[in-house]
Amino acid sequence: MQPLLRSLIGGLAVATALAGCAAPGASTTPAVTGATAEAAGQKPRLVLTYDGGLLVLDATTGEQVADLALSGFNRINAAGDGRHVMVSTAGGWAVLDAGSWSKAHGDHSHSYTTEPSLTQVLVEAEEPGHVVVHDGLTALFDDGTGTVTVAGADGWTDAAAAGTVAVVRSYTTASAHHGVAIAGKDGSLLVTRGDTTTRTGAALLDGSDTTVVQSDECPGVHGEAVADDAYQVVGCENGMLVFHEGAVSKISSPDAFGRIGNAFAVDGSTWVLGDYKTDAEGGIGLSSVSLTDVARGSMKVVPLSTRYTWRGLARGDEGEALVFGTDGVLRVLDPQTGAERRAISVTSAWTVPEEWQTAHPALTVLEGMAYITDPATNSLHIVDYSGGKVWKTVSVSQAPIELVGVTG
Repeated sequence: MQPLLRSLIGGLAVATALAGCAAPGASTTPAVTGATAEAAGQKPRLVLTYDGGLLVLDATTGEQVADLALSGFNRINAAGDGRHVMVSTAGGWAVLDAGSWSKAHGDHSHSYTTEPSLTQVLVEAEEPGHVVVHDGLTALFDDGTGTVTVAGADGWTDAAAAGTVAVVRSYTTASAHHGVAIAGKDGSLLVTRGDTTTRTGAALLDGSDTTVVQSDECPGVHGEAVADDAYQVVGCENGMLVFHEGAVSKISSPDAFGRIGNAFAVDGSTWVLGDYKTDAEGGIGLSSVSLTDVARGSMKVVPLSTRYTWRGLARGDEGEALVFGTDGVLRVLDPQTGAERRAISVTSAWTVPEEWQTAHPALTVLEGMAYITDPATNSLHIVDYSGGKVWKTVSVSQAPIELVGVTG
């Protein structure tokens, strides 16, 4: 069954079946937006979650633009168009308009801002999970049903205005599980395999849902990345699967249990940064990272003098591997050798919580700057990771949990 799109009005939902567009005769309610103003250039913004809502900040000044109430523990991912954010919340993915965007106009562009808002669009899911943007497509995976919904990454503005999402593709796995999918503009779909108790690997499907290649040599499959726009990878408890040009290969960890649960890649580099866990019973705090050359099939593990969580990993604009540790230091590593290029003191020391949902520092990179939350002091630090200094620290009104940026 395909997910439903719903119009959110005062917390009540009006259901409309998704079948690529609104059902014939179905009424839709356009999103409510504020006044639009033209801006002097792009205005990147940040979205932060807190217990019971979301904050939207100006990424340049750090000033708060909006505080949007939304009950529950909400997770966020960029929608792929530089403006919208997918919010995994009760009932599905809500679409947040961060209120900043640009339009091409011949040899230049015009930029605009408006008041951020939770649009009246919800893509229904029993357990809204991973959101992956690739090839101009946004793939959403429902852990509760195994349903994958694919939409055009540039279509969220139209969806918010019309109250309906143009679904490019829908697919349901044989068994529901905590999974992930990567959609390609050639009609391909990489999707994980497993059930509610065991996750085993991934398969690459063509446009007619026929399996091109698959592998079940990936216990505990979790996390994904696309390196150099050509290598699709998923993490395993003993390494990584790499899908490339219709074939799949396995890169094994140097340890019998060497879990890569989160992977970070950039265009122009075949090196993938991953977290690395060797204690199956351990918590979320880790002390080594993995660096994998997916083109050559080699992996190295880099020990650190600090601990970190997956929220403290990112890639720089030039491919740098960024790690924010419990000692309050942001490390900038060479993505191939793991050598430390610079270390930047940002916050006081902090402790890895027992539960991953508990607020602790989160890192993201946007427009050449690193942004690090500090829930212990209700602060956000803007770090020039190339220059090696904290550029600015601002106060936020709530203890931040998750963090994502939009380019505007």
